[in-house]
Amino acid sequence: MKKTQEKLFCLIGNPVSHSLSPVMHRAAFEAIHFHACYHAFLVSDLAGAIKGIRSLGISGVSVTIPFKEAVIPYLDNIDENVRRIGAANTILNQEGQLVGFNTDSQGFMRALRRVENPKGKKVIVLGAGGAARAIVYALVTQGAQVTILNRTREKGEKLAQEFSCSFASWEQKDTIEGDMIVNTTPVGMYPHTDETPVDASHLSRFNLVVDIIYHPVETKLIRLAHHAGLKTLSGVDMFIYQGAEQFRLWTGLEPPIEVMHQAVMEALKDEA
Repeated sequence: MKKTQEKLFCLIGNPVSHSLSPVMHRAAFEAIHFHACYHAFLVSDLAGAIKGIRSLGISGVSVTIPFKEAVIPYLDNIDENVRRIGAANTILNQEGQLVGFNTDSQGFMRALRRVENPKGKKVIVLGAGGAARAIVYALVTQGAQVTILNRTREKGEKLAQEFSCSFASWEQKDTIEGDMIVNTTPVGMYPHTDETPVDASHLSRFNLVVDIIYHPVETKLIRLAHHAGLKTLSGVDMFIYQGAEQFRLWTGLEPPIEVMHQAVMEALKDEA
């Protein structure tokens, strides 16, 4: 009997050592007996990496920091979400044509709706990178009033202008108020787990604190918010839901979300 050829999937980014995408997707492939492998590649040359994806016939790719925006010019086509957001976190290789998608916005909104309806809420978003673009897009389309804070003023103002929302300087993060604050920056991500973008004394001005970092599952920001008695949302659910949408795009099959969640949580527990 002819053996089914193993499909190749990967993550590209810099850094990638913290990522649990391999753990999550390998568990999903195994659960449904999908003949595939998934590897994380530390990339310094994006153009070279894209050539490698083409020449190796890699079926699907997860894209992470810092390439979600930069990857777009290298793709053959992009879907409407990517066109509107200006960032891609997923590539599907369709018979040699690399097509970009964004599953971050769906993943974020699916996770957020478990704890809060953003419509009419005043939301402060920290950061203006690829993940921030997807989250701002999701929030604005759901009727939230968004203010973006970013260290690089020009980049933050540009994003705010694109999505018709407000901008405030990074220094205002200690005084600005809102219903919800969302950290999309890598501040507090493993291994720098002792860092937080907002100090404890400034969190009481919000009802809900969201950190899209999932490694660690409880960042210092989330821990401080817990201690202050605030509602919180970690990045784990967003990570799993965006990964589930990637899985669906790559395979055309229903993702085993519970398996993916269990694999991620076990890996985070082992590294705690």
